[in-house]
Amino acid sequence: MAKRRILFAGLFHETHTFVDEITGLGDFTVYRGEEILRRRGDGSTTDGFLEVAEARGWEVVPICEYAALPSGTVDHAVFETYCAEVESGLRQALAGTGLDGIWLGLHGAMVTTACEDPEGELLARLRSVPGAENLPVFGVFDLHATFTAKMAHHANGLVAYRENPHSDARESAVRSAYLLARALDEGSSPRMFARIAPIMWPPPGTGTADSPMRDLAALARQIEAENPDIWVANVVAGYAFSDVPDAGVAFSVATTGDEAGATDALDRLEALAISMRGLGLPQEWDLDQALAEISTRDGGPWIVVEPADNIGGGAPGDDTAVLRGFLRHGLRNCAVAIADAAAVQSLADARQGEKRRLSIGGKGSRLGAAPLEVEAEFISRSDGRFTLEDRHSHLAASRGIHFSMGPSAVIRVEGVTVLLTSRKTPPFDLAQFRSQGIIPEDLFAIGVKAAVAHRKAYNPIMAGSYTVSTPGPCTSAIATLNYRRLRKPVFPISDRSTQ
Repeated sequence: MAKRRILFAGLFHETHTFVDEITGLGDFTVYRGEEILRRRGDGSTTDGFLEVAEARGWEVVPICEYAALPSGTVDHAVFETYCAEVESGLRQALAGTGLDGIWLGLHGAMVTTACEDPEGELLARLRSVPGAENLPVFGVFDLHATFTAKMAHHANGLVAYRENPHSDARESAVRSAYLLARALDEGSSPRMFARIAPIMWPPPGTGTADSPMRDLAALARQIEAENPDIWVANVVAGYAFSDVPDAGVAFSVATTGDEAGATDALDRLEALAISMRGLGLPQEWDLDQALAEISTRDGGPWIVVEPADNIGGGAPGDDTAVLRGFLRHGLRNCAVAIADAAAVQSLADARQGEKRRLSIGGKGSRLGAAPLEVEAEFISRSDGRFTLEDRHSHLAASRGIHFSMGPSAVIRVEGVTVLLTSRKTPPFDLAQFRSQGIIPEDLFAIGVKAAVAHRKAYNPIMAGSYTVSTPGPCTSAIATLNYRRLRKPVFPISDRSTQ
């Protein structure tokens, strides 16, 4: 029996449309052909798919995978280049010995300068290639995707991550690939149906250990158990910082049953989300009140979480508000990481122990705090490379276990250690600090530029956590953002949604 041939392609970007930058091709890491196959064992979603392909004896036809960290709107030329590459590979594969299926590694929240739904458009283009109209199309996508009707219409089985932090990204890819195997074995593929709820939650409200996401996930698993025709029920927390019509909370199911069964499942999920919608709006501390309370505490480390500069949500990771707060309150033995390539470069010739006047941070967003002028002691420099301590880290989903912060430097400012990086780095793994000689467990307080995804790394070592409200592009006060394309009504953006 001939090996089944499965085409692989990946597209991974979470697009923050409220920041000014344009994300170009140079911001993407691109894998092609054999480079993709060599990702086996790196802990990514690609690795999860390759594990199943190996176990099932599939011949993988690897085309390309484009992945970038969350950032501003993507130059549409990048998407067109990507699509041309994938479509060309698809046509060649079909013209050769053919294909048995397609598997896609997606994020699901990309926006380009000319397209509000790139993933839906990609799927539609794949379906339009002669010979691909009826191929089973499966894949994995991020819990913070913008899931659209177009994506559902052109796919058979897209599977969302179930955990936030995304400790199950690779596991979800495995689950999706085995559903593709099931479709091939049974000779039938499910259809997908989607429901976009009138709700938007900021990232801190989407932790899956908390309500409402915990309750919605429980209902999704119940629905799968009750109806064997439903292969998967996805709870999509959505991405609050994309100003596109379908952004926000959504649900989707893949089913071999009738549409009525899918509609009932989606009705139940949407009704529960609406009934609990207020629980998705986080309560955050005033920064100074939080730091005043921390200053009375013993032990540590105390974690100061700054969602407004959430790197994993597309913020620049260079805001100075928490650093300013540590200094203002006279806190010592603290640490923060700030992305500032110019500051790193200015220390290229610094000697250990040397003191220099620096301007750090505050350059990436007009919405946050300004650059901070400091007298800094130079501690060390490095190439910024590290290997994740946790192979199931949120960061491993698209990147695998190896990461580079770019050239980096460690400085000390009035007892606060600052890790300066050339490349913004989501704080999802303790190796980020430890690789630079900073021991997180020994610190009194740590500023963390995240919303939820840091928890898997930091919760086991922390004495306590304070999520603080600061100005910035990933503010939890999403009703203050200038949405122009978002549908109406959407809670808490539109007034009518509160009725």
